[in-house]
Amino acid sequence: MRAPPLSLLPLLVAAAILSLSVATDKLDQTASIAGNQTLESAGGVFRLGFFVPPGSSDARAYLGIWYATIPEQTVVWVANRRNPVVRPPGVLTLSADGRLVILDGRNATVWSSDDAAGSGGVATSALAQLLDNGDLVVTHGGESQSGSTGRTSVAWESFDYPTDTLLPGMKLGVDGRSGISRNITSWRSAADPSPGAYTFKLVSGGLPEFFLFRGLSKTYASGPWNGAELTGVPNLKSRDFIFTVVSNPDETHYTYYVSDPSVLSRFVLNGTMGQVQRFTWHRGGGWSGFWHFPLDPCDSYARCGAFGYCDVGQSPLCSCLPGFQPRSPQRWSVGDGTGGCARTTNLSCGAGDGFWTVSRMKLPEATSATVHAGMTMDRCRQVCLGNCSCRAYAAADVSGGINRGCVIWAVDLIDMRQYSEVVQDVYIRLAQSEVDALTAAANRRSHVVLVIALVAAISGVLLLGAFAFGCLCFWRKKAAPAGRDNELPLRATKLKLRRDDQGFSDENKMSSEEDDLDLRLFDLAVILAATDNFAADSKIGQGGFGPVYLGRLEDGQEVAVKRLSRKSAQGVEEFKNEVKLIAKLQHRNLVRLLGCCIDGDERMLVYEFMHNNSLDTFIFGGQFMLHTVVCSFRSDSIF
Repeated sequence: MRAPPLSLLPLLVAAAILSLSVATDKLDQTASIAGNQTLESAGGVFRLGFFVPPGSSDARAYLGIWYATIPEQTVVWVANRRNPVVRPPGVLTLSADGRLVILDGRNATVWSSDDAAGSGGVATSALAQLLDNGDLVVTHGGESQSGSTGRTSVAWESFDYPTDTLLPGMKLGVDGRSGISRNITSWRSAADPSPGAYTFKLVSGGLPEFFLFRGLSKTYASGPWNGAELTGVPNLKSRDFIFTVVSNPDETHYTYYVSDPSVLSRFVLNGTMGQVQRFTWHRGGGWSGFWHFPLDPCDSYARCGAFGYCDVGQSPLCSCLPGFQPRSPQRWSVGDGTGGCARTTNLSCGAGDGFWTVSRMKLPEATSATVHAGMTMDRCRQVCLGNCSCRAYAAADVSGGINRGCVIWAVDLIDMRQYSEVVQDVYIRLAQSEVDALTAAANRRSHVVLVIALVAAISGVLLLGAFAFGCLCFWRKKAAPAGRDNELPLRATKLKLRRDDQGFSDENKMSSEEDDLDLRLFDLAVILAATDNFAADSKIGQGGFGPVYLGRLEDGQEVAVKRLSRKSAQGVEEFKNEVKLIAKLQHRNLVRLLGCCIDGDERMLVYEFMHNNSLDTFIFGGQFMLHTVVCSFRSDSIF
């Protein structure tokens, strides 16, 4: 296309100012944008225009797309990242053949989109439109130079040519029909959007896998796609973030969406950090990092070399696969596992080989592996055994929890790591002698684990029983009525007494054998009924700590009830000591303690009642002094 004469450029700029004085999302072949003019998507989400990167040392201008709804200008796409406008003003137009063209102040073409209409073609109704998803689309639908007409079709779109950012709905991968490879490449710096050192892209062949390159060197790998997940990022899924990987003969790509369309989200390649990062915008709070990769040391590509694997949960990070040992023990001991591992026993290439299963693994790099989509796992095993170069095999598709197809590695296994959660099993080919030794060792470990589990289970049951018993005792005590906390020792304790009748005549001594004495705990209601609610005419005496009442129990037995005065200085401990003391002084010639009553502030002792002068009926002749002593004890000390 021939550029318009230099003298027409001011007219183009003036026409652009007039035609775009009102915000619009479309640009046709009669209009253009320049300077501070912009296109804005219909919903006001994105804006297209010229910008100068903040921090830039000169006035180089770029045509870009950024968010229109947030105060921080965040550019998500740049058209002319390799060729900035150095002679302003920059002007964007639609050419006669339907291409987007950027002209500088001297009317020179700085950048243009692909020639979608073909050489010499004319698209009289070409239209560029900025959509609310951030895609700039050029459509053709008018009459061509040959005079034929056709339906409106997409001739070009910015989503096919991402820069450093992947927006929801964009594809990252390869389109076999159009030959377009969609990759993202970092900015050179925050002030320079030209291509930087890092590229994130799909490498086709075998199972789909995405790699981060620094120049030509791989620094990170997502792990092969197994139909359910990228095995190197098993925690990528979330309820707010939905991604898919499509793999078929026509195309292989990754794309993602957010469940809430109002949430602004971007997937960006940060050249300064050398990371793939995902951000979401928090209203009033700026951009917030959601995740990034590489995430930890085990994300470094091929960290542990061939036939080694990485595990962040162990130290050192690198280990050899079963049946392998470090190639360089010296380097391995200082944490350098890049030299990888070698077999301890060579393969026999035949029936003398077997397989050992390693679980929870990131699949080895599979770009050079062979995929058999319709092969069963049993058949896969046989094919691997029949190929002397086969190192391992695994299921190609595990979606829905079902193994489908087979992937076979006839190359060294690299870039493996083990996770704590289930990812996928890999079947490693080993000499049968190695398989037998590993099986015997696993059986021994299983036996030890079983014994430990049984001991732990028995101990757990015992501890649980003890805990339950303790809780039962605690809740029983807690459930007791208020003010009766001191009742339990008296109710539960059975005193063993040895009766000693020193000071009495031999014929009245008790037997020396031990007897058990239970103290009865009386309810307050029983005492109130027996004493007629502590009636004045039931009072028969006054002791040092309170009055004594005569009562009659329901069975007709007469009792003497000593009621501890609420004003008494005697406390709970003194009361308990008195009960114990009286219990220890039990004798056939002394009044017998029947029990006690504790209810709130009330504390009472219940004795059997003896009428005055009746004790001598139990005493043989010549014991009047004893009678006097006992009465004195009963009158002054007990009551």
